[in-house]
Amino acid sequence: MTDLVKSMNISASGMKVQGTRIRVLAENIANADSAAQEPGGQPYRRKLVTFANALDKAIGAELAYVKGVTVDNSEFGRRYEPGHPSADDDGYILVSNVNSLIEMTDMREAQRSYEANLQVVRSSQAMIQQTIDILR
Repeated sequence: MTDLVKSMNISASGMKVQGTRIRVLAENIANADSAAQEPGGQPYRRKLVTFANALDKAIGAELAYVKGVTVDNSEFGRRYEPGHPSADDDGYILVSNVNSLIEMTDMREAQRSYEANLQVVRSSQAMIQQTIDILR
C-alpha cells in the first residue's frame, strides 16, 4: 500500500508543476499581442517554466518541482505602426516575443501531462479502496 501512496505523491507533484506551467502559458497567451507602451519601452517578454526532481526522504521518492520561472531573452518582434505612441523614427513598434501557436501547443502538452498524472492518482485511489474492501 505504501507504493500506491508513493505513486500518488509522485503524480501529485507532477500535477502541481504542470498546473504552474499552465498558468504561465496562459499569461503568455494573454500578453501575446502586447506592445511597448512608450518609446524605448519593452513589451511583455515570454516566460518559461523549468522543472527539476528532488528526493523526498520522507517518502523515499523523487518528486518534481518548479525550479524557476525565467524570461525568454529572444528578440522582440517589430510591427509597422507609425501612429502608435511607442513607434520609433521609422514607424516600428516592438511587440512581444510570444508565439501563440507555440504557447497553445505547449498548453495542450501540459494539459495532457496533468491529465495523465491525475489518472494515476485516481487509479491508485481505486486500488487502495479495493484493498480496504478486501480486508473488511
